[in-house]
Amino acid sequence: MELLNLNIGLAAPEIVLLCGLFSVLLVDLWLNDEQRYISHFLSIGVMVAAAVAQFLIWGHDSAAAFHGMYLADGISKLGKTVVYLGTALLFVYAKPYNQARGIFKGEYYTLAMFAAVGASVMISAGHFLVAYIGLELLSLSLYALIALRRDSARAAEAALKYFVLGALASGLLLYGISVVYGATGKLEFAAVSEALLTQSANLWLLKLGLLMIVAGIAFKFGAVPFHMWLPDVYQGAPTSAAGLIGTLPKIAATVFAFRILVYGLAAVKADWQPMFAGLAVLSLLLGNLVAIMQTNIKRMLAYSTISHMGFILLSFVAGQMGLSAAVYYAITYVLTGLAGFGVLMLLSREDAECENIADLAGLNQRNAWYAFIMLLVMFSMAGIPPLMGFYAKFAVIKALLAAQYVWALPVAVFAVMMNLIGAFYYLRVVRAMYFEEKASDAPITGDASGRVLLSVNGLMLLVWGVFPAHLMALVAQAIDTAL
Repeated sequence: MELLNLNIGLAAPEIVLLCGLFSVLLVDLWLNDEQRYISHFLSIGVMVAAAVAQFLIWGHDSAAAFHGMYLADGISKLGKTVVYLGTALLFVYAKPYNQARGIFKGEYYTLAMFAAVGASVMISAGHFLVAYIGLELLSLSLYALIALRRDSARAAEAALKYFVLGALASGLLLYGISVVYGATGKLEFAAVSEALLTQSANLWLLKLGLLMIVAGIAFKFGAVPFHMWLPDVYQGAPTSAAGLIGTLPKIAATVFAFRILVYGLAAVKADWQPMFAGLAVLSLLLGNLVAIMQTNIKRMLAYSTISHMGFILLSFVAGQMGLSAAVYYAITYVLTGLAGFGVLMLLSREDAECENIADLAGLNQRNAWYAFIMLLVMFSMAGIPPLMGFYAKFAVIKALLAAQYVWALPVAVFAVMMNLIGAFYYLRVVRAMYFEEKASDAPITGDASGRVLLSVNGLMLLVWGVFPAHLMALVAQAIDTAL
């Protein structure tokens, strides 16, 4: 009976994912390199099955399992569905790339699925320690994934740097959690919130813990000044690993921040909102200005990510309306990032990595369709209408102005100015594709399934940019069930 009280059925997506993951681990033991496609298709099947399991338990009400430690509400269901389907999509994109580089192995799939489990636990966490466990599972999987190319010194250096800085940030976050526990005597987000509302917490001690927690969250977002790892990891990691690091953890980090700061520490938002505003301004400034100087497209995308995280942090400052904008922005970034990294993997050959802006020169002459897909990606990231990126940024600015803070208007104007600067380096990629001589005559190969899904992925940026209302309504409904 005690087992029934745990309400374990709500965790069906994670159970399906873990069972599938261990099945892939066992099956992969008996496969040689020629049979590795079995692990590939099994892994895609597992991620789709987890998404289906999530869809089957989708309801309009919020519920809790494991005595409040696991939350199943609208925001968790939406976030996890994006993670599962996004991971499956990345597996399809990455197959030819991994085969050409000798990393088409079971380790890639199992580590990526462990990362998905970690992201899933982070998204559904209702307890500080559960959130921390999910974060560590995600982080440890990513450390190993970056170093998957054993013959690459750059990948090993990136993995080591990420590991050292990530361990520091995780330690800081854990210490912050322990201080919050000391201040409130609680670790459940709802119980912490209640302790703050009843004024039974030590506020000065809580503020110290809050400072450490915000620093840990900022590291996971890659916000300035906790961004040092991001450019090196993007550049050093294989593009198939960088595609995972640069997309799916962002939706997990957004919901993670929502759980801790809005669900748990809303009573002290007057303390963490200015911190987030400062981090956002610094991220927008440094991310856009340094991205202009980059010639390596993966480093450029890393600094662009920093600027995008600035927008997400700003949306947290803007109150409840801003929360919907934050989640919509994270979903937009996941879709855009997957398409961008998908094109880079498609253009990479066995003997040449597509990692410099110059490698995209003349892409329109080689293949006009993939040049168009990359154009949609760049324009979406630049926030040019009618693409998803435009509406996402518009929603953040709109929410910020609606919040009516004294400093909201100057910050919104600053964000728009930084976005205009950002458009410069995105347009530089477009210029290289359309107006420069082609860098190579090599044919663009790849799986037919990957090419089709990449095309659909790119067109979704346009369709959901023109018709954003349905997705925005879904996000708003998800936020309402979680509050």
